Amino acid sequence: FLHPAHPMTPLRKETSMDILRISRHPELLPQVAAWFHGKWGIPLSAYEESMEEALKAAASVPEWYLAREGERIVGGCGVIGNDFHDRPDLHPNVCAVFVEPEHRCLGIAGQLLAFVCRDFHDRGIDTLYLLTDHDHFYERYGWTYHCPALGEGESVPSRLYRHVWQET
Repeated sequence: FLHPAHPMTPLRKETSMDILRISRHPELLPQVAAWFHGKWGIPLSAYEESMEEALKAAASVPEWYLAREGERIVGGCGVIGNDFHDRPDLHPNVCAVFVEPEHRCLGIAGQLLAFVCRDFHDRGIDTLYLLTDHDHFYERYGWTYHCPALGEGESVPSRLYRHVWQET
């Protein structure tokens, strides 16, 4: 089998994976916050505070998601108001998208992004944004380049993508 996004990359055997919202699994908060902290180096307390806010369920943002294989986190992402860029008018933002290296090329990022877009559509939010330095990765999942945006502390703009919900 070949993975459709990577025509020359063999698709590994299917595994049992769940995608969860942290707001529905508060018991996972310490593990999930530590996992994101380990991937991005943002202070642990920042993730804990954002996830605690998600648990309050007072608003749609912030929210955090994880892809799990058994008890092991294999990927995750969040949705926050602004991903530390100079376009606060473009919100909410998907952030911190990460898939463990040994689980890449299996479509996990695409499944996470689809889950997030559906979840936010169900909450009445059909447009999401995402700041990245990747070129051509997010297009395969229905995202379109929207504009350049300058990340906090950066001198070179990154790419800001947009996803608008469409029934498939």
